[in-house]
Amino acid sequence: MNALDQLKKNPIVAVIRKADETNIIPIIKALSEGGVKAVEITAETPRVTNLIEMAVGEFEGDVLIGVGTVLDPETARATIIAGAKFIVSPTVNVDTIRLTSRYGVLNVSGALTPTEILTAYENGAQMVKVFPANVFGPDYIKSVHGPLPHIPLMVTGGITLENMNEYFTKGGVAVGIGSNLVNVSKLNNDEDYQQLTNTARQYVNKYRELN
Repeated sequence: MNALDQLKKNPIVAVIRKADETNIIPIIKALSEGGVKAVEITAETPRVTNLIEMAVGEFEGDVLIGVGTVLDPETARATIIAGAKFIVSPTVNVDTIRLTSRYGVLNVSGALTPTEILTAYENGAQMVKVFPANVFGPDYIKSVHGPLPHIPLMVTGGITLENMNEYFTKGGVAVGIGSNLVNVSKLNNDEDYQQLTNTARQYVNKYRELN
């Protein structure tokens, strides 16, 4: 199963910011135990390639490991070599899209307007991240999805347990969830990691209500 199909099957993507070598494995383990099987480690993280290598080495075959906040093809290449299975950007960067296509890696390009979404897709993005989605809400996803039903949309920005399923029903095929799911600064002991597992399970169970 390729990365695009894996994201469609496990459409809740945990966005992990400010992790390090000491906690990246416990974080992903807690998420996986809660049923979240796709994570996005943001590229501005110090030594991000080390974290990707660690995560892929530990969880390959169980959790899909990607990298987010990729602003340029150089960062995309470095993280792909480290093992990232998908690349997420906050904006449309055609050079980054082309680089990921060259390596056969899924690109999820960030966009907001219909023109940006179509531009990203036409240049090779297999999925497009609508960001920041919370500026316009679920009805905006429905409006965009109407004329562009062939473009898979990941919705990111302000996704909560309360509004997530509305984004799915309005046309999103995946969601990216940051601090509402993973707040690294609050993970200090075993109880905190157990709570992370519980929160992940809540999101997964909420999504399953749609099926």
